[in-house]
Amino acid sequence: GKDRIIFATKEDHETPSRAELVADDPDDPYEEQGLILPNGDINWNCPCLGGMASGPCGEQFKSAFSCFHYSTEEIKGSDCVDQFRAMQECMQKYPDLYPQEDENDEKSSKDLEAASMEASAAKEEKGSS
Repeated sequence: GKDRIIFATKEDHETPSRAELVADDPDDPYEEQGLILPNGDINWNCPCLGGMASGPCGEQFKSAFSCFHYSTEEIKGSDCVDQFRAMQECMQKYPDLYPQEDENDEKSSKDLEAASMEASAAKEEKGSS
């Protein structure tokens, strides 16, 4: 791997460091690229995702986030309700890993879900006319 463990003794700490700093390598695959890569793909290794792309609900997260990112609907992401619901259901199975909001945040979560449902209903109405 890219990491190396070095054990230091008391004597090691008594002498000045001889460590040499290495210039950043622009080809380093671990270098932070941001959320969206230059080619438009999602960078699942971006620290900004907080590790959500891995773990027991990583696949559901990737599915929902990808759907939203690539959505071309007039209300962006309105076609992703099922993927976000699957992600939420998965997260509820692991409350230690994905803590639920407290009561103050619960209202905003319900508002978001209601907005998603309204968007889905609006999409269905638009399609039926």
